[in-house]
Amino acid sequence: MIENIPACPRCSSEYTYEMNNLVVCPECGHEWVPAADGASAAGGAEAGERVIKDAVGNVLNDGDTVTVVKALKVKGNPSGIKAGTKVRNIRLVDGVDGHDIDCRIDGFGAMQLKSSVVKKA
Repeated sequence: MIENIPACPRCSSEYTYEMNNLVVCPECGHEWVPAADGASAAGGAEAGERVIKDAVGNVLNDGDTVTVVKALKVKGNPSGIKAGTKVRNIRLVDGVDGHDIDCRIDGFGAMQLKSSVVKKA
């Protein structure tokens, strides 16, 4: 647990809170991993960022639109997600089992996808 929770680096809000291993700003929605005690705030944030690439090697960013490249089975749904389905406004997260994209798909709701099954649109 962090003793002194830092202000938001985007909007400078002081109302940030800790959620799991992230610090969250309720005003602008920015989420980040706080810098370690020995790391500088500017250098530590950029060095710690990981690059997530799609199935063909394009770098993905928050807010991108992607297309599903192969049919996916969805637990509890007989039809699943068809190849070619567009997913708008993705969010990159540190998910479990390689699921690093958090998104909302029309007709299915919120779910997580692997970056290896999508390509940037």
